[in-house]
Amino acid sequence: MSLASSVAPAPRVGAPARPWLRFAVRRLGRLLVSLWVLVTASFLMIHLIPGDPVRAALGPTAPASLVAARRADMGLDDPLLVQYWHYVQHLLTGDLGTSMISQLPVSQIVSQRLPATLQLALLAFVVAIAVAVPLGVSMGVLTRRGHGRRTELAFTTSSVVVGIVPDFLVGVALVYVFGVNLGWLPVAGNDTPDAYVLPVLSLAIGPAAILARIVRVEMVSVLEADFVRTARAKRLPARTIYLGHALPNALTASLTLGGLLLSGMVAGTVLVENVFAWPGLGSTIVSSILNKDYQVVQAIVLVYGVGVLVVNTLVDVALALIDPRSTIRED
Repeated sequence: MSLASSVAPAPRVGAPARPWLRFAVRRLGRLLVSLWVLVTASFLMIHLIPGDPVRAALGPTAPASLVAARRADMGLDDPLLVQYWHYVQHLLTGDLGTSMISQLPVSQIVSQRLPATLQLALLAFVVAIAVAVPLGVSMGVLTRRGHGRRTELAFTTSSVVVGIVPDFLVGVALVYVFGVNLGWLPVAGNDTPDAYVLPVLSLAIGPAAILARIVRVEMVSVLEADFVRTARAKRLPARTIYLGHALPNALTASLTLGGLLLSGMVAGTVLVENVFAWPGLGSTIVSSILNKDYQVVQAIVLVYGVGVLVVNTLVDVALALIDPRSTIRED
C-alpha cells in the first residue's frame, strides 16, 4: 500500500458546519409547515362553525340587509380558495381582521391584551424553574444510591398529587384561602404588584412539581455516571461536583420538559385569567366566544398557536447548543 493511499483525506473546510446547517433547515422546514397548518386551521374555524357566524354575531334580530352587507365586507361570499388567499395576504401584512362586535381592528385588541398574558406566563415559568431546579437537585442528592427511601416516597407522592391538579382549581383554592379567608392578597386585576402573586402561583405550582420530579430523576442518574465518580476521586468540592459537573448534564431532558411546560402555561392562562379577571388574551377569548366575536377568537387562537410553535423551536435550538452531538446526529 502506498503512502498516499494510507493517509486519510483531510476534512473539507466548512464540513463541521454541515450538521448545523441540516439541523437549521429541518427545524425551519418543520416550523413553516406547522405554521401553515395552524393558519389553515384558524381560517377554517369560522367556516366550520354551524350556521352563519355573521348572523350569530349580530343577533337574530339584525336586518338581513345588514347581515348581507357585513358578509360582503368580510369577503365571506367569495369562493373558499379566494377567501383563504386573502386571509393569508392580510396575515402577512399584520391585518387580523375587524371585530364583529366593537368594530375595532383585531390586531389592536391583541396588542393591548398580549402583554398581560406574556407577563403572567413568563413570571410563572421563572417561578417554576426557580423552585423546581433547586428542589429537584436537592432531592436527587438526598435520594441517590437508594438513600432516603421515605424522603423519596414523600416527594414523589406529593409532586404527583400537586402536578395533576388543574391550574384553575389551584387558583380557586388560593383565592379562597389568601383572598377571601385571610384577605392578604387581591383576587382580581393586575393594577398592583401583589395582584400578580396568586395568578403566578396558580400557573407555577403544578409545573414546578412536575419539573422537580424530572430534575431529581435525571440528577440521580447523572450522579452514578463515571465522570462524577472521577470528580469524586479527585476530591473536588461537593458544590463543584453537583453544580459544575452533574447539573448541566441533568438539565437536558429537564429543558425539553421545561419548554413544553412553558407552552402549557401559555395555554393555561386562558382559565387562570378568568379566575382572577386578568386583562389578557385568555379572558378576552372567553368573552369573545360568549359574544360570538369569531374574528377575535380566530386571531387569539392563532397567536396562542404561534407562541407554542416558537417556544418548541427555541427549546430544540437550546438542546442543540447544550448537547450538539446527540441532538444534531439524531436530527
